[in-house]
Amino acid sequence: MVQAFLDHVRAALAAIDAEGLRKSERLIASPQGARIRIVEDGGPREAVNLCSNNYLGLANHPAVIEAAHRALDEFGFGMASVRFICGTQTLHRALEQRIARWLGRDDAILFAACFDANGGVFEPLLGEEDAIISDALNHASIIDGVRLCKARRYRYANNDMADLAARLAEASANGARFKLIATDGVFSMDGVVANLSAICDLAERHDALVMVDDCHAAGHLGERGGGTPALSGVGNRVGILTGTLGKTLGGAMGGYVAAAQPIIDLLRQRARPYLFSNSLAPAVAAGALAAIDIAEKADDLRARLAAHARRFRDGLAAAGFDLLPGATPIIPVMLHDAPRASAVAKALRERGVHVAAFSYPVVPKGKARIRTQMSAALTAADLAFALAAFEDAGKTLGII
Repeated sequence: MVQAFLDHVRAALAAIDAEGLRKSERLIASPQGARIRIVEDGGPREAVNLCSNNYLGLANHPAVIEAAHRALDEFGFGMASVRFICGTQTLHRALEQRIARWLGRDDAILFAACFDANGGVFEPLLGEEDAIISDALNHASIIDGVRLCKARRYRYANNDMADLAARLAEASANGARFKLIATDGVFSMDGVVANLSAICDLAERHDALVMVDDCHAAGHLGERGGGTPALSGVGNRVGILTGTLGKTLGGAMGGYVAAAQPIIDLLRQRARPYLFSNSLAPAVAAGALAAIDIAEKADDLRARLAAHARRFRDGLAAAGFDLLPGATPIIPVMLHDAPRASAVAKALRERGVHVAAFSYPVVPKGKARIRTQMSAALTAADLAFALAAFEDAGKTLGII
């Protein structure tokens, strides 16, 4: 039985290899930053980093590191417990309250990751009498969270407001007690911003709630880094916000839900990933507090990030690459074929530019790509170097 199972697993891996879909991990021998040291067969070498979620460059910010060091001395290394037993420190509550103030919500609740926040937010709040209407391109964590909930599921085409309206009407016709629209704020593979203004209009017309996963927006998009609700001008019309501390806000780990007080209170009682997971490490909580303080005031970094995105997108388009349209720091370079995307990623790494190829099941088959991501930590010289490497690799491989 054991050998047969292992043979089955090996066959699955062989099929992944045959389709060119195996994902490899590169070793990094440096802090996260605009330039990193990659460890390969020839030893460590420097590369311009274009595949990190370090949008404002705070992952190695001195103030964030200093706050984490202080927390280690004052609060120790770890909590060795879940929150409701003996795993809540003043740091955890301070971070939750800080997130709530920053995002203009009553309260917030911390999770080990936003995957856990999205995995735990639906089931405690909605039952089989209710309906969740979810965007077709939502993150896997939302999809998994919806699967764990007994609410009826409806899916609408990505950012398609006519289809959303039809699904809302269908849910109402089927007698849904409560309806919740769930969407990414920024769709991470495409870099497209959700049409939150229209979504909120439809929600109000159909008496529905709105939940937004703002992982790829909070901290670096919108006024004060308030994310897509701030960018779209919808404010508190979004009833539930989820997000991460593992991208713009220091890049360590941790997620949150921010919402009205009764919602947060019920999640504390019934959200299983919260109840049964260790508390965030004190150093992570302290570093995230420092990162929010920086991000909220970082108009200069947001302006630099936006300028980098415009320059890099224009440079890739001028070179002849196939790009998805957008105006966020996520700039997907479409290669469509998985082996071709892997070949381009390899060629770029050989030229000193660190990127990753994305293929099925992360993106649909036939939609393989290199997802480049800008960071405020990058310099003009970094961008020029990366654009030259893209052009050289593209010509060498016959892409452009």
